Amino acid sequence: MTEPVLLTDGALELEGRLLTASNATFVGTLSLDGATAECVYKPVRGERPLWDFPDGTLANRERAAYLVSEATGWGLVPPTVLRDGPFGAGMVQLWIDASEADDDAVALVDVVPLGEVPAGWLRVLDAEDDRRQAVSLIHRDSLVLQQLATLDAMINNADRKGGHVLCGDDGRVYGCDHGVTFHQEGKLRTVLWGWAGEPLPDACRDGVSLVAAALTADLGEALRPLLSPVEQDALTARVRRLTRTARFPMPSQEWPAIPWPAF
Repeated sequence: MTEPVLLTDGALELEGRLLTASNATFVGTLSLDGATAECVYKPVRGERPLWDFPDGTLANRERAAYLVSEATGWGLVPPTVLRDGPFGAGMVQLWIDASEADDDAVALVDVVPLGEVPAGWLRVLDAEDDRRQAVSLIHRDSLVLQQLATLDAMINNADRKGGHVLCGDDGRVYGCDHGVTFHQEGKLRTVLWGWAGEPLPDACRDGVSLVAAALTADLGEALRPLLSPVEQDALTARVRRLTRTARFPMPSQEWPAIPWPAF
């Protein structure tokens, strides 16, 4: 039995709520024919209204982000479906067990004293922490994070916090929390700016090409009920722009470049 079958058809039993989340977010267990899986459930009725996104659309955007991720072949977004639950229709996503064996070994985004950027890491910006100490926001310099940054550029992710980048117990890297994506206006906010303006590596260009092709076929059809026509057109335009420039985008001068808080 595959995990998506569990996500779509499994009996969902809630175990608790994530109180730090902006929208109603529950953790639970799915079970079907002896198979079980942990999951995250975000009901549409628990979505907090936003001034710049249509009400009741965040679950759709989570599903759409998963579909675009799958089109790249990178598997960066955990399996995500739309289905009914104890509080009505919503998004259900496979829970990722984040590795805690060695925090230093699995950290992907971090804050260090000003200027103390380790080898293999990239500086994003300098700032002051809550104790008014000078610090640098950094992230690892790795292909998988380049792929995640490329995915964010395509889906126009307005909230890529450090806490939304997970290293799973399976050793893979995942991105989560994609409710504020796919806006027709440029709203890219991310902590992964370390390659801003640099050429996309071949692996990232290949993923963009796969999405471009898929948008004219099955992916475009699958996104139609999830996004508005103008949002789907904007997605196509962003993918075409990445194909043409073959470079990581630069931060906008009209929109905050870093989400707050950054973690």
